[in-house]
Amino acid sequence: MFAQLGSSGVRIPYLEGWDLQRRLHERRCGDEIPDGCLLLEHEPVYTAGRRTDALDRPAGDPGAPVIDVDRGGKITWHGPGQLVGYPIIKLPDPVDVVAYVRLIEAALIRVCADFGVAGGRVEGRSGVWVRGHGGQAGPDAKVAAIGIRVARGVTTHGFALNCDCDLSWYDRIVPCGIRDAQVTTLSLQARRPVTVADVIPAVQQHLADALGAASWRATRGADGLLATATAPPRPAPQPAPAR
Repeated sequence: MFAQLGSSGVRIPYLEGWDLQRRLHERRCGDEIPDGCLLLEHEPVYTAGRRTDALDRPAGDPGAPVIDVDRGGKITWHGPGQLVGYPIIKLPDPVDVVAYVRLIEAALIRVCADFGVAGGRVEGRSGVWVRGHGGQAGPDAKVAAIGIRVARGVTTHGFALNCDCDLSWYDRIVPCGIRDAQVTTLSLQARRPVTVADVIPAVQQHLADALGAASWRATRGADGLLATATAPPRPAPQPAPAR
């Protein structure tokens, strides 16, 4: 199930979204709910993963909170114009984190293609990239970032796809700790406006396909996801007592 939080013009504070992830993670670990994915936009925030270096962080007041988080990776930005996805997925045994990241990348590459953008992978770097900045001379540019955590076999955190966000926020940090690359948006690469609302249907379909979901549905708000309990197995029918 996909749960879309907020709406056009309504962004979710980062700590509110993180708390919800943890609640869902605990219930998924206990098999109380099925796999799900939160989709949202955040209020402007910088999140620093466990491998963030001091020199990657903003100097002075960056204009938004800087929050240290428990995912992998380094520092990045979230905010308006960027679709953030938090899959809460129980991975099969044995857990293969790299394979999971590759599945998310594959889904987002297909989303980019739907909007005429040739996204791809860069050796040794996670996320989705536009090589040579859309065929132009210059460094590669990241259009989607991925940073995850897996605990007790269940994922949290996820991906961030730049749709039509203000890239000047990235000028205050070293995005993902990579100094020889840039960031970009689907709108810049497609040379037309591409909004968060535009990409949500494609993200839902391609992510569900990549993760092998036989069926899925979408809802507004997290209540539906929290209330969707995994039904316990029915007891086997017992023979009627002999008379």
